[in-house]
Parts: sequence; structure tokens; C-alpha cells
Amino acid sequence: MTAFAFATAGMIRFGRGEAVTAVPSLVALGARVLLVTGATPQRAAWLKNTLEAEGVAVTVFPVAKEPDVALIENGVAAAREAQVAAVIAIGGGSVVDAGKAIAALAPATRPMLDHLEVVGKGLPLDAAPLPFAALPTTAGTGAEVTRNAVIAVPEAQRKVSLRDPRMLPTLAIVDPALSDNCPRGVTLASGLDAVTQVIEPYLSSKANPLTDAICRDAIPKGLVAIRQIMAGEDPEARDALAWVSLCGGLALANAGLGVVHGLAGPLGGLSNAAHGAICGALLPHGIRANAKAGDTPVLAARIAEVQGWIAQALGGAPDDAFDTLHDWSREAGLPGLNAQGITDAARAKAAKDAVSSSSMKANPVALSEAQLLDLMERAR
Repeated sequence: MTAFAFATAGMIRFGRGEAVTAVPSLVALGARVLLVTGATPQRAAWLKNTLEAEGVAVTVFPVAKEPDVALIENGVAAAREAQVAAVIAIGGGSVVDAGKAIAALAPATRPMLDHLEVVGKGLPLDAAPLPFAALPTTAGTGAEVTRNAVIAVPEAQRKVSLRDPRMLPTLAIVDPALSDNCPRGVTLASGLDAVTQVIEPYLSSKANPLTDAICRDAIPKGLVAIRQIMAGEDPEARDALAWVSLCGGLALANAGLGVVHGLAGPLGGLSNAAHGAICGALLPHGIRANAKAGDTPVLAARIAEVQGWIAQALGGAPDDAFDTLHDWSREAGLPGLNAQGITDAARAKAAKDAVSSSSMKANPVALSEAQLLDLMERAR
């Protein structure tokens, strides 16, 4: 068996009710914390009030959009001014990424750009991050167990990663109840992102036996769960999708991603489109592109497995799985790239920029600029 390493959060707590029962672990992080929330902090008021009742001084920092350089700098300033000992994030993937980046950069002495990939120097952090806990309220990014945070750099029209092994969260609390009744559009986009993040590591050139075991169980489970939730609110399906999202974070942190995320980063930086919606639109066509370009029996066998799981979950024949996934997603309400405001010019630039994307490094086959353009054309 091939040697491999596997790293994840210091502690993972999964299950309904864990957001409440894990409060003592949050209190233990420090006497002063920065609570990073979504655009409506009132939704996290229960956690703020609970922490304050336990004697913790809480400074709230709301995140109303996908994080960019200015937002993270403001969060770092807030953390330093309040002299916090830890950061807690409760919200969707953008909130968790923002909290993770703030925790990483608050003790740092160098400018943020020194540590950003692609557009910066990509240097390791020069100080250990603050303790960080994540409570995701959507099932999608798996950011609660990854070692990077995605940050938009408007001047460069790119979304890039701040990455360091020490950015793995101290505590990940995955309570599926926090995602109950999440809006349909958010559920669809984030759920397809979760599915993408177990498919791409399974096809990755960096896959290992442990990530394979995680993904083989999660891919079919995620496809069935998102279909069930789109048919009607379903707590058991929410549980399953939260599990799949967690699995995606575990897998991508150790096996990497691929062409879908390799393109999603540049496309997100060139538009206002949501990351999950971009991934969902690209997913069937990214797998198809790898299937056409692949020349190894192992990759062909894995893609055939994925096609079979799609057919089992969504209907149709395995050979038609890519079209089935595309059609089902559109019928469920997922907009194509055009409807997301992604222009021809943005697609052309993304095809060039994807070459330098960190996610593309793990794609199982090399794809040309022309192949990337064809992929995006199919996702319009």
C-alpha cells in the first residue's frame, strides 16, 4: 500500500444538538473571542448569549459576502483591537473561511499578500494562528476541516487561498440542525459543491486509501441526499448532506481537488457568482472532460463508478450520467454560467488563469485551454 499522510481538525464533533452540547469546549478556547457570523448576527445571538453567560467576552464580526482582502483586514483589526484569544465562526462557507483567515492573520507580522498564493508570495505564516472553531450552517464547503481560506483579491480579479497546515481548525462542530430549512437555492448550490468535493478528490492524482474510503461512501450518499432535500425538507437528508460536506473537507484537504475548482476560483474572481453555483454548473462537464482526456484504466474505472452513482441517484443510464446531472440541476433551479453573470470574456480569461490554480494541480489529466473553454461552453 502506498504511504500517505492525513491531517484534519484537532477535534470533530458531529451530530444534531452538538452546537449546544459543545459549548463548554468553545468556552475553553479563551476568555475573549471574536464571533464571526453571517450578515444577520441575530441568527447567532443564542451562541453569543450562551458564551457571555459563561463569562466569555464576545466581539461580533459580521460577514455579508464572500471574503475579500479588505474584509479580512477589517476582521484582523477587530480581533487585535479586542485582544481576543480565539476566533469562532458560525455560518456558511464564506463565514468559516473568513474566521479561519482572521484567526491565521491576527498574530502575523507580515502583510496578508505575503502569504496569499498565486497573487502573493505564498509564504508560510510567521506566527501560529489563534485557536479557531467552526460551526457550519450550510452543507457545502467542508471548510471546517480544511487548512486554507479562499479570499477574493479584486485588484487581481482572482480568488486565491491563504494556506498553512496550522490553519486546520482547533474544533469543528458539525450540527446538521443548523442547516435545517436553509433556502432552496443555497441548499442546491452548496449541496452540489459538497458533492463536487467528494468526486474531485476521488478522481485526484493525489488520492490515497483513506480519502478513497471517505469518498466512495460519500458520493452516492450526497447525490441521494440532495435529490431528497430538493423534493422537500427532510432532516435525515440534511444529516446525510452535512456528513458528505464534512467528508469533502476531509478529502480535499488531503487529496486536493481538480478542474471544477481550478476554474471556479478564477470565474468567481471575475464575477459576482456564488462559488457553489459555479461548481454545480461545471461539475458534470468537468467529469466529462476528464473522461475524454483520461488514458488510464484506473481513472476510467473511477469515472464509471461515478456515472453509476449518478444514475442510481437521479435516474437514467450510466452512459448518460453527465447529461442527467446537468439536466437535473437545471430543473432543480441551478442557473448556468450565463445566468450567473459569467461572460464570454470571463470564461476566456478563466481558461488561461486556471493553469496556475492550486486546485488544478491535482486534476488527474492535463487539460488544454481549448478543452477548458469547451467545458465552460457546455456549462452555459
